[in-house]
Amino acid sequence: MSSSRVSDAFGEGSVTVSFGAHFQASDGFEVVFKQGMALVERTAAYLDGPGRREAKSLKGPSTVLYATESMRLTTRLLDLASWLLIRRSLKEGEISEDEAKKKRQRVKLQSFGRPSHVRGFAELPEGLRGLIEESFKLHDRIVQLDRAIAVGTTAPVEASESQPNPVGAQMSLLAQAFAAKR
Repeated sequence: MSSSRVSDAFGEGSVTVSFGAHFQASDGFEVVFKQGMALVERTAAYLDGPGRREAKSLKGPSTVLYATESMRLTTRLLDLASWLLIRRSLKEGEISEDEAKKKRQRVKLQSFGRPSHVRGFAELPEGLRGLIEESFKLHDRIVQLDRAIAVGTTAPVEASESQPNPVGAQMSLLAQAFAAKR
């Protein structure tokens, strides 16, 4: 999901299309929003109910791991929900683009390490493991959308003949080097 240049039917001129911004205005964004908020609600219900009971039955290092992973899960979901709410507020016209940028800077879409490789993760309750995996899928999706939207809000960079092409320069150097060996 990024910006691309599209020529009109006559081949004259071009228009930049931001797929990220287009997605934000689409029904697809609403689907992601609803899925994200539903995951937040399911996680809260789990941690307050079945998760609390399951945590009491854990022993030793598993109790610390449960506490750590549930805190990381909660933090990740709060960040994702904040991002979704900012984007929805912008979409609905409740805040300006500048306000959205300022608010977005406070949201940390941190890429916490995946806990599945952590010793003892498999011993955690299945409910918590499932919510963690779902949260990472949502996180990955939102990070992609965030990058696509960010690309769409920056001015497109025009390729020009006056700008040096670093790849082309390296290819020329390689060609010269191999030609000299012959």
